[in-house]
Parts: sequence; C-alpha cells; structure tokens
Amino acid sequence: MCFFSQYLAKRLGFDTIWFGYLQTTVGIIQLLGGPVFGRFADLHGARAALTLSSLSSAVYFMILGCATNVPLLFISKLPAVFMHGMPGVQMVVTDLTEPGNRASALGRLGLCFGVGMIMGSSLGGSLSTRYGESFAAFVAAAGSLLNAALVVKFIPAHTKKRAETDSATDKNPEVGAGAVFNLSEITRLMRCPGAGEMFTIKIISGLPSVVFQVMFSVIAMNFFHLKAEQTGYLLSYFGLVQMVIQGGLIGRLTGKYSERTLLLLSVGTASIVGLAQALMTNVQEFCVVVIPMMFSLCMFNVITDTILTKSVPSSDTGTMLGLCSSVQALLRTVGPTIGGFLYQNYGVLSFGYIQCAVNLLLFLYLLKSNFRKTEGHQS
Repeated sequence: MCFFSQYLAKRLGFDTIWFGYLQTTVGIIQLLGGPVFGRFADLHGARAALTLSSLSSAVYFMILGCATNVPLLFISKLPAVFMHGMPGVQMVVTDLTEPGNRASALGRLGLCFGVGMIMGSSLGGSLSTRYGESFAAFVAAAGSLLNAALVVKFIPAHTKKRAETDSATDKNPEVGAGAVFNLSEITRLMRCPGAGEMFTIKIISGLPSVVFQVMFSVIAMNFFHLKAEQTGYLLSYFGLVQMVIQGGLIGRLTGKYSERTLLLLSVGTASIVGLAQALMTNVQEFCVVVIPMMFSLCMFNVITDTILTKSVPSSDTGTMLGLCSSVQALLRTVGPTIGGFLYQNYGVLSFGYIQCAVNLLLFLYLLKSNFRKTEGHQS
C-alpha cells in the first residue's frame, strides 16, 4: 500500500522534481539504516529485526496518514531507517537453508512477495480512490501491527545455529549490544573475495532499472494517464508476473545452470528490456515488456544476493543482506535526481536507451571475464 503515497504527494502540489527529492530522502534514510539493520539481525536474531521493521512500518504509515502538508510528508519517511521487511525475511531464509539450496529458496520467497503485491496494490488503489490516501495509510499501519504479531508468534527467536553464533563471538570479542554500530565490522565484509566486484555489478546494472522504477509512478500518471485504482491493477499484474517467475521458474533454472550463467542471462535480458522500453508507446505494450523485465530483475537480485551471502561466514549473512539492501537504497537515492532530470529534458524514452547501453556493456564485460576465468581454470 505504500506504493500510493505518491498520489498524496501529487495532491500536496509536488512536481516531478520535488517528488524526486522525496524519493531521495527515503533512499538516504534506508541507505544509512540497511547495514545497521543487518548487523542487528546477526547479533539479536532475525525475529527481533523483523519485529522492529514491522513496528517501524506502522509508525511510518500512521504519520503518513496524518500528513496534511509537505513537512509532515517528509517527516513520515524517518521511520524508514528500519523498514527492511524484505531483507529481514531473506535473512530468515538464508539462515535456515544450505548454501546449495539458497538461490532456489530466495526465489520462492518472491512468490510470497508477489501475492502480497497483488493483494496490497489492488486494495490500496481501491481504498485510495474511494476513501482517500490517508485511510489507505491507516489500514496499512494496522496491517503492519498485525505483521509484527505474526512475526513474534511464528518466527524462531534464533534462526542461526548456536555453534555458529558462539564461534563468531569467540573470534570477535567485541560482539555485543554496542557492536550493532561497529562500522569496521560492517565494512570488513566488503573486503571479502569477490564481494567488491559483485557490489559494483549490482550498482552498474541496477541503476538504470531503479531510475525507471522510482519514476514509474510519474510515468503511470503522466505518460500512461492512469488513475490510482488503475495503477493498483497494473501493480497487481506486476505481482502476478513476479509470482510466476520466482515461484515456478527461478528455482528450476538455479538447479540446472550455474550462477554465473544466470547472471549473464539476467544482464543480457535487461539490455533487451531497455530497448523495448524505449520503443513502447502505450500501457498495453508495456504489459508485454513487464514479463522479461520482471524476469531479469528477479533473477539478477536472487543470483547476486546468493553469491554475496556465500562469500561471507554464515554468522555475517544478515549484515551482508543489509549491505545489499543499502545498494538498493543508494540507487534510490541518486535515482530520483537522475530520473527527474532525464524525464524533464529527454522524456521516457531516455530511460530505456540508457538501460540498454549500460547492460549491454556490462554483459560484454562479464562474458569476457567469464572466458578469462575459464581459460585460467583450464590452464
């Protein structure tokens, strides 16, 4: 339901630039909170982290429902520092699965997200149209409180194996309550073998996609001329496509092909999707483009997150997923500014052409590095 806060922003007189500032504010807040949230989960358990995320969401939506002016709308974004529900459930799944099955499990997790996106988008759009944006926000706040209760009821207090936690404590005596804000422990994971390169790939490939995503609400209103309820139905379609892809396709592909092959496939598909976005002219054509677009996004996120969690000890997977969340937040921080500039000066077509060019170059780089790795392994 948080997808519909942009209509409140429009009612308060926000233009494209100010909407970009609002999105950037959220990005900065979550950029700072992601690693700390992940570290908190490693030290105190994923259940505690998920509960914190749900309660933060409740506060976020309560303030949003009361927002009648621009300052309150910006203040409502402050609780987003701990709103990391998706990384939180990823932490639980990562703790409870073996590395070999992790990609498939994370892919199936997207099935749940797809169901929620279908139900939430349709309901949020209907509530916004019939009763107003504030009512929809209060309903979302109630849903967040219910989610907090479900987390406490059903998620185990400790999802990591006790032996792993004890080992981490022995190796690092500083682990404790104050270590949540230990910056050196957080940045240490960036120096793990292969982590730096994978984070760079996530940033380069993800930026064009995020620019389009953060500007989608503006595109839906101004380019496709959709109302709140119609946008809700379109987002429900997104959720249905994502549900099918992550629930029925990604798991099968991860069982048959290597992670590097699937990474190449996702980046190559993203390049083709960018070209298709540049050529689309109406919402019907966009609905066709959504299928490969969701495939490339879902596959890319699952594979890169899997590779990164495997690059660190199991006791640090929560912090690593928090860093992954911060990458997305970083992209959402700079994305609105870039997106607003491109939209104002070059139109919607520029998003597609840039995504096509960036991912094509990245695909060629990965292909070349893959050949080099293969040749070195053979030698």
